[in-house]
Amino acid sequence: MFGWPEVAPVYCDYAATTPVDSEVAAAMHASLVAHEAFANPSSTTHRYGRAASEAVDAATEIVARALGARGEQILWTSGATEADNLAILGAARYSGKGRGHIISSTIEHKAVLDPVKELERDGFEVTWLAPDRDGRISVDQLRTALREDTLLVSLMWVNNELGTINDVAGYAEVLTDHEAIFHVDAAQAFGKVPVRGLPSRVDMASFTGHKFYGPKGVGVLYLGSRSGVNISPLLFGGGQQRGLRPGTLATHQIVGFATAAELAMDRLERDYERLSGLGEQLVEGLLSTDGVSINGPREGRLPWLVNVRVERVHGDALMRGLSPVAVSAGSACNSRDRSPSFVLKALGLSDLEAAASLRFSLGRSTSGEDVDAVLRHFRGVVERCRALAGPLVT
Repeated sequence: MFGWPEVAPVYCDYAATTPVDSEVAAAMHASLVAHEAFANPSSTTHRYGRAASEAVDAATEIVARALGARGEQILWTSGATEADNLAILGAARYSGKGRGHIISSTIEHKAVLDPVKELERDGFEVTWLAPDRDGRISVDQLRTALREDTLLVSLMWVNNELGTINDVAGYAEVLTDHEAIFHVDAAQAFGKVPVRGLPSRVDMASFTGHKFYGPKGVGVLYLGSRSGVNISPLLFGGGQQRGLRPGTLATHQIVGFATAAELAMDRLERDYERLSGLGEQLVEGLLSTDGVSINGPREGRLPWLVNVRVERVHGDALMRGLSPVAVSAGSACNSRDRSPSFVLKALGLSDLEAAASLRFSLGRSTSGEDVDAVLRHFRGVVERCRALAGPLVT
C-alpha cells in the first residue's frame, strides 16, 4: 500500500552468513555417504573409521597451514560462539573463580560480551574499553587499561557491524612482556584480511566456517604455542581433542570448513580487489543520496561492508521498503531484538539515528549490476519514506 519501488531480490548480507561454495558442498557430500569418510573418526579399528579420521587430520592440516600453525593448535568447535566461550570461560576457569582482571570492549560480538559479563558476575573485575567514533579500540587504550593482575584480554579483529579493522599486531606488541592471555575474535577476518602467521603473542583466536562460504555449525579455536597458557573444558565426555572439546567430530562439517578455508586463501587477493571495487561503487552511490552518512570509518574497514544512517527516515519504514534487498539493521545475532544496535549507540548515535541505520555487505556473487539495482531501489525508498513520514524530531 506504500507504493514501494519494484526490485528483484538482491542479497547484501554476507557479513551475517555466506552461501556454501559448490566445491565445499561436494566435499561435504563425499563425507556423508556410505563407502566414503562417513564413519566415526574415533572408530579407528576399522577402515571406515580410519578413512574419517584421515579426512579430519587432512582438514586440520589445511587449516593449520592457512593460519601458519601446527595441527595440534587447531581445536574444532561448533562455531565462533563456542570458540569464544571456550577461550574466555576456559581461561578463567583454569585460573580459578574470581581471580584476576579482564579487558574487553563494549562493542564486541555478543559471543564475547556475554561470557565476559558472566565472569564479571562471578567476581572477576572487567575493564570495558569504549570505542572511538570509528568503532576502533586503540593500542594506547589497551596499554592504559593493562594491570599487573590482568588475566585475559579479548578484542575483536574486524567489527561485524562496522567493518572496522583493529590493530591486532599492535595489541600483541603491547602484551609482549605481560602474562595476560590474549584472545582474538577473528570470525569476520578469515578470508577477508591476511591471517596467516598470527602474531606469536596471540594466544587464542576464534573462527567460523559460514563467514567464508563454508557450512554453518563448525568453527575453530586456534591455540597459540606460548607456554603457561591453559584452558579448562566446558564440555565433558569422550575425551576427543585432548579432552578440551570432547564429542564425536562432525567429519563433513570439518571437511567443509577446510575446503572453504583453502578456497578463501587461494582467492584472498582476487576477492579483496573485486569486492573493494564493488564496495566503493556502493559507498559512493549511498553517500550521493541526501542525508546519508557512514557509521564508522571511511577508511580502515572492510571496503565492501558499510553501515550507513539515513536522516529524516523512520527505521522500520526504511527496512520494510528495502525488504527485497537483504540487508541488516545490526548484528544478525540480535535481529529479533527491536532495540537499537548497542554498537551504534556506543559510537554516540541516538536511538533514532541507530534505528535508521543499515548494514550492507557484499560477497562473491555480487555483481556491479546488483549494486546499481540496490542503489536505485535505496534512493526510491528513502524518497518515499520521507514523503510519507514528514519531519522527524531527533
